[in-house]
Amino acid sequence: MKTVLLLALITFSEATIGVFVKLTDGRIPIQTLNFYALTFAAIFLLIALPLATGQRQTFPRDNLVDTGFIGLLIALQISVFNFAMTVAPIANVVIFWSIAPFFTFLFSWLFLGETARRSYIFIFALAITGIVLAKPLQGGHMLGNLVALADGAVYAAMVTYMRYEGKTETGNDIAWSMLAGAIILSPFLLISGPGDVTGTIPYDALGMDLPVMLWAFCLGVVSTGFAYFGISIVLKTLNANTYALVDIIVSPVVAATLGFLIFGEVPHPGMIYGGALLLGSGFWLTREMAQADDRRNVHPEQCARG
Repeated sequence: MKTVLLLALITFSEATIGVFVKLTDGRIPIQTLNFYALTFAAIFLLIALPLATGQRQTFPRDNLVDTGFIGLLIALQISVFNFAMTVAPIANVVIFWSIAPFFTFLFSWLFLGETARRSYIFIFALAITGIVLAKPLQGGHMLGNLVALADGAVYAAMVTYMRYEGKTETGNDIAWSMLAGAIILSPFLLISGPGDVTGTIPYDALGMDLPVMLWAFCLGVVSTGFAYFGISIVLKTLNANTYALVDIIVSPVVAATLGFLIFGEVPHPGMIYGGALLLGSGFWLTREMAQADDRRNVHPEQCARG
């Protein structure tokens, strides 16, 4: 029961990324906002993980290159994703970003020797049909749609590299990688400016003004830091592949729902039908790849025979 509750909290926290980005109302330049988010997330993880695990977050002196490179990929991924959130509805971004499992397979096939299966042909055909129905090149959000698709490739590159290095997004070095990502983005404090860090935004419905930096803090701690923190705990009792299967469907649906409830964003019918196909085919492909991983881990001699 605790695992299910934590899993629900994780998927909800991930789904709030677009909400907090949009709530800043453009008062903080997006790359500066990303710097703040990664800084808050890294600080949160460096404090919370030792308390939860009882293990110190030792500085990865012997793994600086990998830690820094993963930090670069995290900084790039979050930058592209959050920029897409500023120019397109939340539903568009999370749906088109869901192309990530397909890029993950392609990169794994090219660089890690992942084996293709006949069923993948039909799965890819479903995904392409979903993209066509969602019409990323039509409407007033073409830029955001294309950026979200590109971010799926960036995220897949990060996942593929971690698989190659035998790491996970919740390894011991992830807090340090986020700190490295924040350092990489820190020049934007000068390039784009710090933003309206002391400003407030009035909310008539709440009858109060709230500080802009509250949303930057929430983006870092709630959407990013807590999500990684929760995953590191839930994966102790839940298979990583099972988590991925749940996350690939639930989080985009919750994010799109929040976009509708908070900002009144209504996806067009093509986006709904195409998104359903894209999410479903992504779920199917992730499940197929997870089963292949399980076979390699349990029966490596059978996999060697194909």
